[in-house]
Amino acid sequence: MLSSSPDTTDATDASSAFEFGALLVSAYRSRDAGTPLFAVRQEALQRQALFTPETCAELFDVLAVGLHRGVAYPCVAAGALARCPAGAPTERLAGPARTLVEFLLRRERLEAPFAVLALAGLAGLDAEVTERILEGCGPIGVAQVRLLLGWSAEHRALFAESVREATDHSLTPLPGLYERLDDLPGYPDFARATIETAEAHVAAIHAGEIPYRAEKAFDDGEKRAVGRAVRLALLRDEPWLPESLDGLLRGIAVAPTRARTLPSQGLLFEIARAVEEYPTPEAVSSLRTARRITRHAGVPRQLDRMFKRIERALADRLEVAFRLPDGRVRQAVGEHTAVISIEDGVELSWWHGERRLKTVPAAVRRDHPEEVKRLRELAKQTRQQQVTLVRALEAGYIGETLAPYRQLEGHPITDRLIWEFEVSPGVWRSELGMNVPEVPVRLWHPARVSPQEVRLWREAVQEGELRQPFKQAFREVYLLTPAEERTRDHSRRFADHLLRYGQAKALLTDRGWTGMSLGYWDLECGSDQCTAVKKLPGGLTARWDFHLGEGFGERDGYGTASTCVSGDIRFTGERGAAVPLAEIDPLVLSETLRDADLAVGVTSTGLDPHGRGEYWQSYGFGELTESARVRRDALARLLPRLAIADRCTLTDRFLVVRGDLRTYKIHLRSGNILMEPNDAYLCIVPGRGASDRLFLPFEEDGGLLSVIVSKAFLLADDTAVTDPSITHQIRGRAETAGGG
Repeated sequence: MLSSSPDTTDATDASSAFEFGALLVSAYRSRDAGTPLFAVRQEALQRQALFTPETCAELFDVLAVGLHRGVAYPCVAAGALARCPAGAPTERLAGPARTLVEFLLRRERLEAPFAVLALAGLAGLDAEVTERILEGCGPIGVAQVRLLLGWSAEHRALFAESVREATDHSLTPLPGLYERLDDLPGYPDFARATIETAEAHVAAIHAGEIPYRAEKAFDDGEKRAVGRAVRLALLRDEPWLPESLDGLLRGIAVAPTRARTLPSQGLLFEIARAVEEYPTPEAVSSLRTARRITRHAGVPRQLDRMFKRIERALADRLEVAFRLPDGRVRQAVGEHTAVISIEDGVELSWWHGERRLKTVPAAVRRDHPEEVKRLRELAKQTRQQQVTLVRALEAGYIGETLAPYRQLEGHPITDRLIWEFEVSPGVWRSELGMNVPEVPVRLWHPARVSPQEVRLWREAVQEGELRQPFKQAFREVYLLTPAEERTRDHSRRFADHLLRYGQAKALLTDRGWTGMSLGYWDLECGSDQCTAVKKLPGGLTARWDFHLGEGFGERDGYGTASTCVSGDIRFTGERGAAVPLAEIDPLVLSETLRDADLAVGVTSTGLDPHGRGEYWQSYGFGELTESARVRRDALARLLPRLAIADRCTLTDRFLVVRGDLRTYKIHLRSGNILMEPNDAYLCIVPGRGASDRLFLPFEEDGGLLSVIVSKAFLLADDTAVTDPSITHQIRGRAETAGGG
């Protein structure tokens, strides 16, 4: 009995899968491509099938008899072999298997060789098939075939699933495939040997022992074999993998010469896809190193797109993401000590005894240049891992299961986050830092608690000048509005905004949305509209509609769209049916709408004063969104501490600043400025200034909160402004307003 067959925990699903397997037998018996039975073959690409020993034998007979049509379907035969939970009737299958293999061997090109090798194990034709497969194989390919020859036909069939050749005539992939490969005899050891062989091969190329040829370090079969090996090692979280994978990635990312080519761009992306499926922080760090050192202009852009998917995938593997360096690294270098600390961001510092030095000591630079280089690289990798951890933590808010946060105990990052502890069944208590042992723990989120508790935590963060790894205490909460209760199954809260298309697409892609594609290439077939989708827990999908703005085609030259208009946001279930907003988990709803608010807030053309018009006016000075209300709350706490507090007043939508020449109203959503008494618009290009020296509870990197504070400091002392582009607006319009 083959333990690697598909899971059948649900009896109804299993019964249905066996019935579908029987239906497939009839489908392959059918000769007419127009019959409904023929369409079943296409359905098999989406639906799981199982076979009894009887239907498996029937399928083999049907495929053997049907050879007169010139098609053998070896992947279907091998697939049935791997999907027979009661055990395939190998003796009954030997005859039709031999017929299929002999037919395939007569062809000039051996189709689906690993599926054929599985059939050869039934037919007693290993030698003949092996001879064909090994033609032109390198050491990795030879070792792979030798391993498979020691396996049963069923195990070979399972391995063939990982190759997925001839997928147009195959079956939908088995679930948990690499978990099944992990059980195959000798395969984990082979995976390690494969990765180490590839690493040594690349090292030989860089050492000049093997001539360098761009993109020729590995053939297609070797790339796939290494990719499978990396997937299994990542799944097993092998302790030996980080060092080997780092060496391999460094080797394939850059030529041994000054050329901008790579030894194997194909293998680099194959490994990146493997890391996307089974991410670890070390593998992500090594990929980032490869991205940094490569000289090829297009590779970093492609990797950047993949990193966004990898970081989201890491949120579903938090037990691995949480295994990150903690505390600090101390390294003696001559008479000095290097320290890498991560208490408040990652920092490399140099010490002489108890005295901290401002720069790398001259003696260390002179005598230990390689050690300095290594430590800087280690600090950079640690910084990358911290970024990965933070993104995984934040993405875990709407993960499928409660994350294993206990693995982070003792990590400095936990001290800057608010946690909730289940101190008794159903009763959660919030604490700063992971200070309550041996009870369930989860990240605190303002959507789960009362407004009073949110207020208290915001005060604590502000008072303690606590730099949180991500926006937590001041995180926006999006509750269901009366308008959304009336519309019931869709939200128009962020509809009808004119956005910069390219920027909006990039931002939403970074937040896990897909499918946003607009343009003028085929308007009749709907290229002027699209729906961005995001997969959510519990089989939910969020859907946000977009379309091209009217009248922009001519301006865009009917090429790439420059702008788009946002539409409704909806949610659908597993079968595509609309789900009422009231039935969506409040935290999931809040985080989804937060994505939309962020997209509108960053990419709206209402931020561009050159846009003008009704939309610019309504966006730039209209009602506040939730993110702007959070910004207002932060300013209310910050203002009393500012030197310009006596010149500032906070209204519902504006920070009003009294200068000596004019009074100014800074809008809290857009940062746009109006000047009293006639509400003339004042254009100021954001710059860095007084706000850089202040503690801000979020947006420390120059976000809109710091822009508003900087503008307030500038305008409170408007007589000291010397920039003519600003003084002309203030003084010229002040005189105009005063004169009439």
